[in-house]
Amino acid sequence: MKAKSFILALIVLCVSLFAETAAPAAVPDSVQRNVPDSSSNVKEIVAESEDESDEVESSAAPSDVDFQVAATPILRGKTGIVAIDTLPVNEWDIPTTHNSLKYAMLFSLLPGGGQYYTEHYVRGGFLTGIEGLLIYDIFFNRSYQRDRLLERARPFQDSVLYFTTKVLDARQNRMPHDSIRYYHEKRLEFLDRVRAQSDKKMEQEDVRKAEVAWLIGVHLYGMFDTFGIWYNNNHRSTEYRDMKTAVFWAFLPGGGQIFNRDFGKAGLVYMGLLGAAVSVSTSQNMVKYYLDRKHLVEKENPQSEEYDRLKERVTYYRKNRNTYIWGGVLIYLYSIADAAVDALLSDFDSPMHMAVLPNFNGGAQAVMTLDF
Repeated sequence: MKAKSFILALIVLCVSLFAETAAPAAVPDSVQRNVPDSSSNVKEIVAESEDESDEVESSAAPSDVDFQVAATPILRGKTGIVAIDTLPVNEWDIPTTHNSLKYAMLFSLLPGGGQYYTEHYVRGGFLTGIEGLLIYDIFFNRSYQRDRLLERARPFQDSVLYFTTKVLDARQNRMPHDSIRYYHEKRLEFLDRVRAQSDKKMEQEDVRKAEVAWLIGVHLYGMFDTFGIWYNNNHRSTEYRDMKTAVFWAFLPGGGQIFNRDFGKAGLVYMGLLGAAVSVSTSQNMVKYYLDRKHLVEKENPQSEEYDRLKERVTYYRKNRNTYIWGGVLIYLYSIADAAVDALLSDFDSPMHMAVLPNFNGGAQAVMTLDF
């Protein structure tokens, strides 16, 4: 029993020194009576009676904890030592006194409102700023730019109508071919300007639709993040989650994050996939629009500068479309990898993952465990 008493005394000594640094919860009186001072001699602890060593053992290891000293001497979850098991854990979702799910989700309907309610002001500020900029650009700036384009295009449209009428009148009155050619060239000149304004309008509409999708995605993330804050404040758990099950659920977009109870990350996945999908669709619409324009100009004058410009725009939007496709694929693959890693480290907050334990051969051993 002397060796056993010596080992247990060393454990209690390490716990007491660690508790002084981390300021944990109070240790029971039965343990405090047997914790030696840092200046005491270890030989005095070895010389204690068997009755006192049994008392230390019963206080440090409750009967409901089954210790197994083997190749992996660390138990998952709890150590049985109050000073360690009650250590505070620093969380991303800080504790909050506002724990009403109803009010949290109600406030989350406003940009950043759920984060403000749950006292996460920095995250709420970022969401308010991002959503505010998107709302301004979509509903105010884009509308203003569209009105300006329509206003600029109106004189060109009138000119096209005027010279079209001149061409028809010249042909009807059998005027000289030079006059008809002049009117026709002027008509094409103003028609190109109208088409240029139409191209800008289509491109701005493409950006506006993509911004609407990203705005919805950011707001969806804010709502998921609000629910995640509430959940972690009320149901936070460091229990191990099976990695294979997490990967299986991750094949459903965001499913792995929901399985791991990382609702904020699930919102990020949905935001990225939604934005990428809509951006792919709008870019493909622009490719089709410019391809139709290119085929039309190709019949009229394939050597013109307009034809080269249209080819460049088709290539540009094809690259955009492919970029968003690859972006969506990478987000999906990342969500699977993230679900696996989070499940693997789901109980990493357990203080016994990293510990210094006595070694039967003398000295101490540093042990770190990971669940696979």
